[in-house]
Amino acid sequence: MDEDDWLTDRFETHRPHLRAVAYRMLGSPAEADDAVQEAWIRLSRAGAGDVENLGGWLTTVVSRVCLDMLRSRTARREEPFDPPVHDATPNDPDGIDPEEEALLADSVGPALLVVLETLAPAERLAFVLHDMFAVPFDEIAGIVGRSPAAARQLASRARRRVQGAAPDTWILGDPPADRARQRAVVDAFLAASRGGDFEALLALLDPDVVLRADEAAVRTGGIAAELRGAAAVAETFAGRARAAQPALVDGAVGLAWAPGGRPKAVFDLTIADGRIVAIDLLLDPDVLDALDVVLLED
Repeated sequence: MDEDDWLTDRFETHRPHLRAVAYRMLGSPAEADDAVQEAWIRLSRAGAGDVENLGGWLTTVVSRVCLDMLRSRTARREEPFDPPVHDATPNDPDGIDPEEEALLADSVGPALLVVLETLAPAERLAFVLHDMFAVPFDEIAGIVGRSPAAARQLASRARRRVQGAAPDTWILGDPPADRARQRAVVDAFLAASRGGDFEALLALLDPDVVLRADEAAVRTGGIAAELRGAAAVAETFAGRARAAQPALVDGAVGLAWAPGGRPKAVFDLTIADGRIVAIDLLLDPDVLDALDVVLLED
């Protein structure tokens, strides 16, 4: 296999994910394919020899392309449209697959897309990347050109607007019901952590869960900056979190350690399908000050 074929094969393994990201950003299958095609062009020019995490690199490229497209659309006050047939990405010579397109649209739903259209480009990007694909705010910050705390606030504002949409446009489910489901997962996680119940923790964690700690947490708690996998994360939390309590973190249920009622540490949880897929451990005072943290009864 020559280098071009090798690069094509590597790109193809990431193409479904990239198209899913782009579609949620843009709301148009054809525009999403254009964004993915642009990522392929940039990859083919740059090569992948020095790229350690190709999936992350491509996601960043597609996100930046989508952000530019959203900003251009906003400037021209245009609605999403389906442009003419474009050059296909590798291994997709026939262009758009109607069945794949229908599945992609069903996976998001028109109501959510309507709400997303009301968001500013940076808000939409932050919400989609973090809430739908568990991309950490440190990475989102680099894409939108802001601090991680500012990126978190962008996603928070977007989340509140999505959850505050009219009932007939709720696509993430009824917010109170979603919050109740989140609370049930968080309460179970907290109980398993305090009780050192390793098996219960494993059941609550997605197999590919990622735990990220900011620099303050790494310095203070001696924890790794990043851990991946249910077993590693469960080992970290087993027998701990005794002083933490449930809290609303920018409107989503998470955990906080708040002696005297002032948050000193926040566990920002991303929950999907009844399991925790990401945990951001935050101790940086500047970041905590930018969060909207409401303590809940334990």
